[in-house]
Amino acid sequence: MEVQYFDDQLEEFIKNLEESTVAKVVRTVELLRRFGHLLGMPHSKKVGSHLYELRIHGKQKVRILYTFKGSVIMLLHGFIKKSSRIPTKELQTALQKLARLT
Repeated sequence: MEVQYFDDQLEEFIKNLEESTVAKVVRTVELLRRFGHLLGMPHSKKVGSHLYELRIHGKQKVRILYTFKGSVIMLLHGFIKKSSRIPTKELQTALQKLARLT
């Protein structure tokens, strides 16, 4: 499957992470590209209708919210996780981007 970034904002977010975290993000995105819908826990989890989170663990806990659009995986929004739940603001941002895709 092909992986695309929704916007430059997400690419900048990833570039600004710690070097070791960037490596884990790249590795986990590659797993997503390779396995697509079959990628499950602990790397991926469904969080809503057509919305999934890519889970990157390490010194920084990063979440990247994404969706599938045909044969393309669209990475929508990323954030550093600080609590057990996805913050409403982060979820709303991803849902707004998802709505613009349809």
